[in-house]
Amino acid sequence: MASFFSKLFGLSGGAAKDAETLPGKTETYADCRITAAPKREASQYRLGGIIEKEIDGQMRARSFIRADVFSSEQDATDAAFRKARQIIDQHGSSLFADDAPTRQV
Repeated sequence: MASFFSKLFGLSGGAAKDAETLPGKTETYADCRITAAPKREASQYRLGGIIEKEIDGQMRARSFIRADVFSSEQDATDAAFRKARQIIDQHGSSLFADDAPTRQV
């Protein structure tokens, strides 16, 4: 009975378990590989993804997570591709200029 109320009111500590990154689809845009990585949170999907580019033989990655949530995985994936293209267009060459192997944008 206690576990029923814990799950009902979110007291089970399952929030971390519920926020799982789903394997994403990829596409190429402006010499970058974009991987949509929506995170499942309860019954919704949070917008997220990874932008990768090979520079001088080394792969650089820029990850992003946004506050936007969607009711379907497909909507979150589509939005991740749109957001990644926007990030690439806005940042241009400065997106990977710091030579950091990985970072958040």
